[in-house]
Amino acid sequence: MSGMRSWLARRLLLGIAQTAAVVLLVFALTEALPGDAAVALAGDQPDPERIAAIRESMGLDRPVHQRLLDWTGGLLHGDLGTSLASGRPVATYIADGFGPTLLLATLTMVLLVPLGTGLGVLAARHEGKPADRLVSSVTLGLYAVPEFALGVLLITVFAIRLGWLPPTAVGYGTDLLAHPAALVLPVLVLLSRPVCTLARLVRAGMIDALASPYVAQARRYGVPGARVRYTHALPNAVTPATQQLARTLDWLLSGVIVVEALFVIPGLGTVLINAVAERDLPVVQGLAVVFGALTVVLNIGADLVAHRFAPRTEVAA
Repeated sequence: MSGMRSWLARRLLLGIAQTAAVVLLVFALTEALPGDAAVALAGDQPDPERIAAIRESMGLDRPVHQRLLDWTGGLLHGDLGTSLASGRPVATYIADGFGPTLLLATLTMVLLVPLGTGLGVLAARHEGKPADRLVSSVTLGLYAVPEFALGVLLITVFAIRLGWLPPTAVGYGTDLLAHPAALVLPVLVLLSRPVCTLARLVRAGMIDALASPYVAQARRYGVPGARVRYTHALPNAVTPATQQLARTLDWLLSGVIVVEALFVIPGLGTVLINAVAERDLPVVQGLAVVFGALTVVLNIGADLVAHRFAPRTEVAA
């Protein structure tokens, strides 16, 4: 138990250091962007006095180190800054876009875990047979299709030609759960690549687990085949996939820009696109910090799951 606590403490300290590094990197990169936000906000024919006033109101006339201290101090108090374009708090933008993105991420993960795991186990159980070759071929081919190309294909077939589903989420606002038909095509696109990766990882892990000594020992004890597969082999087979699941969830929560833009979904990806177009640096900075912190937290969670499952390799007599 003490070893587990020591490992957890080290991992949390590393996570804090990683988050601090993300904050510094985000500030440095936004400072290095070309152009001047004050000039962009001043209009097509900016007046030097107006530019100076905007720079003063934005705090751009202060030294870089002072602005960094003020910004990080605000972050520590939960203040992500204020939008340059609208004057609204950055946290409000994130809150508005978080709902649709979280909904898409949740639906995708709910379908991804059983589907990817099931396909991986099916392929492993029939290693080298037609079922294995079919799953491997389909996942390899589907993974090679870019999300935007698959999205355009699905819209063309199911929305335009067949008319079964709406092509975009225009007119539905942020309450997408009340219009489930608008979620079908985006979720299918979001599932396409992660399910291929997860299925192939589970297949490889399951094949190794089924060939391991502890599984052979369980079979010698007369443990039923289903229990061997799902109680002893599967937990160890999915351990390598936990990191991939964390990366997938991070990718989903960070706003899938292509999918949200293609289906006109007002999520975090759309918020980021609009902020970049308007050169709204506080919103871009706030989103980048939130995305980075989510990445750190999700990877810590994945490490905990992997640490929990990894030692379970023995079979009781």
